[in-house]
This record gives sequence, C-alpha cells and structure tokens, in this order.
Amino acid sequence: MTKSFINKPPEAEKQANNPLHGVKLADMLEFLVAEYWWDELADRINIKCFKNEPSIKSCLTFLRKTPWARQKVEELYLDTISSR
Repeated sequence: MTKSFINKPPEAEKQANNPLHGVKLADMLEFLVAEYWWDELADRINIKCFKNEPSIKSCLTFLRKTPWARQKVEELYLDTISSR
C-alpha cells in the first residue's frame, strides 16, 4: 500500500516561496566568484576568508559555521540574480 498526498505537505508549501530552495551554498559562492571575483566580493562582503588566500573550500567551511556571513552571501546572491 502506498501513500499519496492529495495536498502538498506543509514543508513543501513553505519552500515553494523560497528562492534559495534547491540552491547549494557551493553553487551560490561559485556564481558570485565568477561574477565579482574575490577582490570585489571581499569589498561587497567584508569577510576575512574572501580577502586572505581565498578558496571555495575554505570559504564554504567558514560560511557553514557562521550564520551571519552565510546570510550576507545569500542576500548578495539574490540581489545579483534579481538584477539580471
């Protein structure tokens, strides 16, 4: 016997309006680096990992542990894609 949802589960409805749903942090960061390069990205978001020997891996480690920094990256990502 299989279960089927007539209506979407509540979690799916919440995510339907989330423009970041399904977008990985790594993809956001790679997009922003391609768009702005590290120097301009560091000017736009004052985060040390963007300034000193930046790499995708080291920045992802920092962003995953630091909610305020991740929020700034997400906001810049949304602003950038909405201006296109």
